[in-house]
Amino acid sequence: MASSESTVRQMDTKHNMKSRLQLWAKEIVYNKWLYLMFLPVFIWYFIFAYWPMHGLLMAFQKYNVVKGITGSDWVGLKYFKQFLEDPHFYRLIKNTLLLNIYSLIFGFPVPIILALCFNEIRNLMVKKITQTISYLPYFISTVVVCGMALTFLSPSTGVVNIILNKLGMESIFFFQDPAYFRTIYVLLGIWQGAGFSAIIYIAALSGISPELYEAAKIDGAGRWSQLRYITFPSLVPTIIIMLLLNLGTILTADFGKILLLYNPTIYETADVLNTYVYRKGLIDNNYSYATAVGLFQAVIGFVLVYVANYLSKKANQTSLW
Repeated sequence: MASSESTVRQMDTKHNMKSRLQLWAKEIVYNKWLYLMFLPVFIWYFIFAYWPMHGLLMAFQKYNVVKGITGSDWVGLKYFKQFLEDPHFYRLIKNTLLLNIYSLIFGFPVPIILALCFNEIRNLMVKKITQTISYLPYFISTVVVCGMALTFLSPSTGVVNIILNKLGMESIFFFQDPAYFRTIYVLLGIWQGAGFSAIIYIAALSGISPELYEAAKIDGAGRWSQLRYITFPSLVPTIIIMLLLNLGTILTADFGKILLLYNPTIYETADVLNTYVYRKGLIDNNYSYATAVGLFQAVIGFVLVYVANYLSKKANQTSLW
């Protein structure tokens, strides 16, 4: 009796799997052009994001270039313990967290405010021009942006210091004083990325039904009341999703920008986990140690996103998954 029931269950399972495969095949055929458009993205992610993940094994090995990953000796959690005992550990964590927290506090609201301002512009031509101007910095190379910052803030020929000198003040060595680096980093990030990030919120605003605004006008609501009770609440789900995504990178600073701007005199505030991995891995050739630090970053970021997503789902039913 038991064997017959088991056979029936196996047959049901096979039937369900066959049905799912058939549905999946029909779905692919029906949406073949969409999947074809997605194929280059999938190939890129597979080659550059998923396939290299086997290299994470180096974090648990004493990696030898000649022996390779499969032949290197296993050392367990040696390099993770070494990193936690590193004298620079707390400085690296502190700098990385502070740069990202400041970027969240001062930079995260700017695209939202920009999107709300663009949404209130009624002249279509003015709206297009201002949006285009706000997008432009994003398409400027990070190398160029950092070069502009170094030029404008130069102690001898920089525009900022020339103005200070004209006002009777002494020149400021912005890139030799650790106190200025975080401010420069955050401001550059806002200037370069705020306009482009606003596109997501503008798209969310375009999905709000015009009937809501018409009903609000009939009820006597002004533009401020419409903004407060219709526009902003409609943005909340998008804001939460973007905040969750940002939390995943809380231990990942803009490596390229920092590498181009920092120097040993400002390591106190500018040295972060990404630059430390670069120095240890590519300059000191300590690949296993650098991989362990990078994996530590990734795990902490994943935990933060998972916890934040869980809390968000419990609080207001908005989540990434």
